[in-house]
Amino acid sequence: MNINDLDLNLLRLFDAVYTYKKVSLAADSLGISQPAASQGLSRLRSMFNDSLFVRATGGVKPTPRAERLATSVRNALDILNHALTDTDIFDPAESQRVFRIHMMSDMGEDRFLPGLLAEIEHAAPRIKLETVISDGVDLSHAMDNGQVDFAFGYFPRLHGSRSLRLFDDRYVVLSRKGHPLQARAKDHRVPVALLQTVEFAGVETHADTLRMLKLLGMENRLRLVTQHFMTLPAIVRATNLCAVVPSSTAHVFNRHDEFYLIEPEDLPLRNFSVSLYWSRRFDEDAGVMWFKQLARKLFAQPPYKLG
Repeated sequence: MNINDLDLNLLRLFDAVYTYKKVSLAADSLGISQPAASQGLSRLRSMFNDSLFVRATGGVKPTPRAERLATSVRNALDILNHALTDTDIFDPAESQRVFRIHMMSDMGEDRFLPGLLAEIEHAAPRIKLETVISDGVDLSHAMDNGQVDFAFGYFPRLHGSRSLRLFDDRYVVLSRKGHPLQARAKDHRVPVALLQTVEFAGVETHADTLRMLKLLGMENRLRLVTQHFMTLPAIVRATNLCAVVPSSTAHVFNRHDEFYLIEPEDLPLRNFSVSLYWSRRFDEDAGVMWFKQLARKLFAQPPYKLG
């Protein structure tokens, strides 16, 4: 084939199909319709005189020719992307860039967005932020393809990314003051077995808290699963339901001293680190480097402790 016949968008399509192994997801990642993606794939097959991708369970799989092409195509796109995002021309005071940030939940938005926006308002007034949820698409793929620039949270299985640890945290149990469990706590601590006497509210978007209850064999103690962390204070305040939440979040909820925080001993998955993640493909991007330093300045700190 002649390189003059090749459209750059076709290379992006090839890379997306290879990454997602599904034409519909590849089309979504590029912001085009599935028929347009299928038409582009037909053009690629004709140019390379190869099927490139064949039907497989749940999507498509690359042919041997596509496997050989994949690394070269990805490298070519990386080189072009780095050339277009030259580190010498990023000026935060003038940049109109949009940073798309994945948050684990509304709790993450409450924790990070006010500080980010206050600093950006002063130092980079033309930069915009968008919070996104990588729904139905693997987060690492979304970051690799530029759909998501950063992710705040705890993602120990996020492949192909770089990370900056911001702070260590741990899970505690949030209860109302005067809850029956409080009388059995010593210095905010109880044996984990006592949680068998408690009923819980959980948050669907924060899977680790639900996984803890499952590991403890206490799924039957879960009375409410909600979509939002920020509804928990009102629910816990008004009922005997407890909630497993990060200590940092519990302290925000308890700023008016309305709740009692409990640290169960031997709680599984108790300790974790909150980090900023980004794709290693964009590690040398000047905007990424600037945002990393901003996050370090605003949020890097020692672990939270119960008072």
